Amino acid sequence: MKSHIIGYHTTQFGELWDKSLFDLVEESILGVLKNTNIEFGDIDAIFFGNMLGGILENNLHSGAKIADIFGLTMPIFRVEGACASGGMAFHLANEYVKSGKGKTVLVIGAEKMTDVQPEYITQGLMSAASGEEQESGMTFPGLYALMARVYLKKFGYNKSNLAAVAVKNHMHGFLNPTAHFRKIITEKQALESSLVADPLGLLDCSPVSDGAASLIISTNPTLIKKRHHVKVLSSQVATDSISLLQRNSLIELKATQIAAEKAFGESKIKRSDISIAEVHDCFTIAELFAMEDLGFWTKGEAGRRVTQYETLRDNNGPLIVNTSGGLKASGHPVGATGIKQIGELYVQLTNQADKRQIKNVKYGLAHNVGGSGGTAVVTIIGI
Repeated sequence: MKSHIIGYHTTQFGELWDKSLFDLVEESILGVLKNTNIEFGDIDAIFFGNMLGGILENNLHSGAKIADIFGLTMPIFRVEGACASGGMAFHLANEYVKSGKGKTVLVIGAEKMTDVQPEYITQGLMSAASGEEQESGMTFPGLYALMARVYLKKFGYNKSNLAAVAVKNHMHGFLNPTAHFRKIITEKQALESSLVADPLGLLDCSPVSDGAASLIISTNPTLIKKRHHVKVLSSQVATDSISLLQRNSLIELKATQIAAEKAFGESKIKRSDISIAEVHDCFTIAELFAMEDLGFWTKGEAGRRVTQYETLRDNNGPLIVNTSGGLKASGHPVGATGIKQIGELYVQLTNQADKRQIKNVKYGLAHNVGGSGGTAVVTIIGI
């Protein structure tokens, strides 16, 4: 039997000064249980996606802490895959129920990032890069800027082609009540934002955010038929070199390409069947790479097509991208991002997306990336 997603809840994303990591975990878990009218007795295991707890909070035994909060004895697994921690946790949770180890599992992603100085966040995030990149003083804006410079030069584009991504995703985020930034921006504002790593400006970069998101996956027919549900058609993971130096190309993410091919192969649907996608736009250039590496557009096309706003919801195109606002506007609490992406697809496919609802959606794709592309998770769901 196919696994189904039967519930979702997300906290607010943003600078949540009055809440700890485990406050957010508790809020998200209680929220999804309330939304689905499911009790802990129905849950066979919990998977927890988190990247920075061990670095920022000296906290690695988080599964036991979750158990302590709720008085649980079930298996709880912590999953770390850099910024793909949430997607990886979902993948493993889905495999758990497909294997028959359990019938119903809860998967949560959470991160608390705003309570420490920016240099500590930067250092923590760079733990997902290669040793050479760390030793050279690189940051993730710097790594993605290097890739952006190669891409823009090769295909004759400029910063305006990147700014279009930020403009679109802020327009989508404006309609998302839990987004970190609910503010429409102009191309001029994006182009004139302070430079972070040439050619990337501040408005080309996703923010440092706090937040948590939870999903429930089940193969239990009794639980499924009584709730909003969608099928998990495929969840695939691929890896590549953690170092840009070891890659054959700086204008593509091989891990994304491999995971996408496997996901479409297993799901037996075509790319043209996908109506909505949540892609990993940690930086604006990353959305261009994603659209090409996932196979929606051919290599070199994205720079042109994003400026035509083909994937903006208001243009009613065949594929709408990042209805949540993406990482850029919705926010990027790294452990939670992969769960939020799949959760956004779930609420769209079950017609629960309110003002940002897209009509006649049957299939959605989520794309979650770790680091500069060392890990990629591609998930396809459908009604």
